[in-house]
Amino acid sequence: MATSTDYYTSQIGGPTVINYVYTDMPWRLLAQDVYYFFVYLGALPRVMTPLRPCDSGELDELYLGWANAWSLFVQLLVCAMQLCFVVALPIVVMLPVWAAVGAVAVFLAVNWALCRLLNGKGDVLHSDAKYAVQKPEHAHEQWIFLNGIATGKHWLRNNVNRLALTFGRPVLGIHNRTSGMLLDVVECLIQRNFSYATGDVRLCFKLVRDFLYDAEKTKVVFILHSQGGIEGGLVLDWLLQELPQDLLSKLEIYTFGNAANHFNNPHRHVLSQNLTQSNPKSALRTLVTETSSLAEAEQGSDPDKTLESSSPDATSQDSTRYIVPSRVLSAAKDRAIGHMEHYAHSTDFVAMWGVLHFATNKMGSPNLPRFLGRLFKRSTGRGGHLFNQHYLDGMFPLKRDAQTGALIGADEDNEFMEETIRIGVENAAMDQSREALDVSYAGTRGLGAGAGSPEQVGTLTGGNRRRTRPEEKPKFKEVKVKELSRLWSYRNGRMPPDEPLAPPKQQDVAPPKKQDQGEDKVSQEAT
Repeated sequence: MATSTDYYTSQIGGPTVINYVYTDMPWRLLAQDVYYFFVYLGALPRVMTPLRPCDSGELDELYLGWANAWSLFVQLLVCAMQLCFVVALPIVVMLPVWAAVGAVAVFLAVNWALCRLLNGKGDVLHSDAKYAVQKPEHAHEQWIFLNGIATGKHWLRNNVNRLALTFGRPVLGIHNRTSGMLLDVVECLIQRNFSYATGDVRLCFKLVRDFLYDAEKTKVVFILHSQGGIEGGLVLDWLLQELPQDLLSKLEIYTFGNAANHFNNPHRHVLSQNLTQSNPKSALRTLVTETSSLAEAEQGSDPDKTLESSSPDATSQDSTRYIVPSRVLSAAKDRAIGHMEHYAHSTDFVAMWGVLHFATNKMGSPNLPRFLGRLFKRSTGRGGHLFNQHYLDGMFPLKRDAQTGALIGADEDNEFMEETIRIGVENAAMDQSREALDVSYAGTRGLGAGAGSPEQVGTLTGGNRRRTRPEEKPKFKEVKVKELSRLWSYRNGRMPPDEPLAPPKQQDVAPPKKQDQGEDKVSQEAT
């Protein structure tokens, strides 16, 4: 299969874009999900293929090792048992009630015991120190991974170790426990259509929320795979409902083989949303400024009237100093979550049933499913669903030491990142619904491309956003995946070029005489 990558810029939002789970009754949505499950069923065998190569060695899921062999054996045993139970259901319902209940109870008990062998104890684990240690320049970051279906503790550990080796940072893994492949699919259907939060969703929400509230953390990177995309989407919905906007701005989300049916990331101001849709160049030049001045709380004043957070090193005995940082960004980037990217294989059954089905509006609905974030759809011969062996080995391959053969980090010679993107083709319902390419390019500041302005790259820019006909010659330079992938900029411990190596430190500044309220300002930068 020839390798190529289609790129879909993020949806903008607005009244024509609606969260899919709000479009109909849950039972009808469930029926549609089951229907499309069988529509894409022909791609199901590709979930585990290709079986080779195993470029990451023992970190790959299908590498020939004892731990992998044991995990695969138990998974296949549980899957076979569940298939037999489904086939036997018509017979079970014909039994007396006590016998039917007993048969179901025995099945669930055996299923739980076998899955316990895979899941082990504990719901949280950390990557091993031999793959990445905490560096001072990364102390302000927290990396979190939430796994997908049919993943036991051994595979989860390999996942977080692979991520740690690739990006040069320790990674915290939250275990989405498996109940066997068939029951995991049933759980996906319930979570997607009924917005049901299982225990691991609640645990994940608590951990992510706590990290966002942690003043020592200025960035939380949340990586999701497969069913983890569904659960991460539910966590995101709760965060958007509960957390202040300045805390949400710490969060970045990256998904692989996402099985979710929606992903939210609203603009913070309607002006930003309107400009991004009608005039992308103006959106890039328009600055949204949040200004918050220092505040002084006199002793004896009502603490409920003081909005800013206190500075612990204040020395004045008569007043307490308060410091709130300001934030300036372009209207094109004025979203609750600053960065959101989805990576998917065109032949991955889970991605076809999830992100590729909803983000690209395969149903042709006039009310577009709300699936925010930029999408990289890759067509390749190794386009399976396994996280390490298929996604990371294909998109973020590792390099080996020439002398010892040991894995030493992400390979800079990356075929996927060097590919020239193609703009994804969609139906007419998607017209005017996505951000311009120059907005995406500016979002990653042309990583790996050297100098270049958005005006040199843009395609659908300007007020009219005229679509280029196939027979017309493109009016933009070729853009590579690495120029649009923000996640790539974190490889081997690096940082995106628009950020400092360490978080800014709070400065000891004398307090003002009066308390000033923070405010949001939108200003037009001179051109």
